[in-house]
Amino acid sequence: MTKKNLTIIGSAVVAVVLLLTIISARGDKMSVRSDVARHEAIINAIATNGKIEPEEDFQAHAPMATTVKKIYVHEGDIVKKGQLLVRLDDADARATAAKALAQLRAAEADLNSVGTGGTHEEVLNNQSAMVKARAELESAQRNLDAMRRLKDSGAASDAELQDAENRLKQAQSNAQVLEQKLKGGRYSRPEVVRVQAQAAEARATYQAAQDLLKNANITAPRDGMVYALPVRESAYVTQGDLVVGVADLKHIQVRAFVDEPDIGRLAKGQSVDVTWDAIPGRTWRGTVTRVPTTVSLHGSRTVGEVLASVDNDDLKLLPNVNINATVITAQHSNALTVPREAVRQDKNGSRYVLRIDGDELKRVPVDTAVSSMTRIEVTKGLQQGDRVALGSVFGHDLKDGMRVKTD
Repeated sequence: MTKKNLTIIGSAVVAVVLLLTIISARGDKMSVRSDVARHEAIINAIATNGKIEPEEDFQAHAPMATTVKKIYVHEGDIVKKGQLLVRLDDADARATAAKALAQLRAAEADLNSVGTGGTHEEVLNNQSAMVKARAELESAQRNLDAMRRLKDSGAASDAELQDAENRLKQAQSNAQVLEQKLKGGRYSRPEVVRVQAQAAEARATYQAAQDLLKNANITAPRDGMVYALPVRESAYVTQGDLVVGVADLKHIQVRAFVDEPDIGRLAKGQSVDVTWDAIPGRTWRGTVTRVPTTVSLHGSRTVGEVLASVDNDDLKLLPNVNINATVITAQHSNALTVPREAVRQDKNGSRYVLRIDGDELKRVPVDTAVSSMTRIEVTKGLQQGDRVALGSVFGHDLKDGMRVKTD
């Protein structure tokens, strides 16, 4: 700023001070802007933006990469629960399911072999061998008993007795091996775990293949309207692509984005007014069903997400459209109000107004409640028709006892 400009500003300030001094010396009244306290409806609200969402949404996505074989509905159609909507080409899914079934049966056969000690043929052979082993065991035991008697009478040698004992031990060993095989002991613990894992994997693969087949025929899970159908017959879709969306659009919800400083004013049950620029003059009324539990970045704003239930009987509001939302946080139908500008505050937080009594300002303590963008409710200190000062016409400070005039 130049020295010349500073000189001009200084001169203006001096002139204003001299003017005020002259006015004060002459006893002239200060011109003020004013308003009166009056009863009226007052609303405290939070204005923001949001999106329309179905309360109960069903979106079917392609379970695999395939083509759209047949479409049975159009956007805007009203459908019933269980109604077939879209059929996808499931040839590859059927082949996958057949292969998975074969793998599952093979895995279950292996699992059965583990549990029974082998294949059916092996089990039969082992059972036959076990009969022979038990007969051999009984024969060896009888032979040993006889050899011991002969040894006691001196008719058998030590070597013959030893041979009989060895024969019995071998028969016992053979019987134990066969018995272990019949109990499943043919397989080691790691082999058992491997077979069980293969069976579990085959079972999961088959179940996944069955799910693919099931999801290839898309049906409506509930009554509603087809609001999204981004595919066409014979079109190719990749896994995860949206195929069709169905919802009951008579009952929708608004997801509104409320700035962090206003979140503390929100509560369940508050009224919400919804407008949509595409239908000027129309307002939908809703109710807050969920308040924010956290905040997040939404563009350049830090916001909490509020959900509100809205009736949409005429189906005019559409999913995903951008709307304007006004949350009514407080509302009094017959409140005594003054302009917000009229209410002043001390350093200690006490609020007051400067009431105009005749031609003099009088400081009056007040209690306040609900406030709107322009006015505030006064619950104590004023009466209907009291005139209050808003500010000096020339922007000067106003004080208790000052003589004023209103324009």
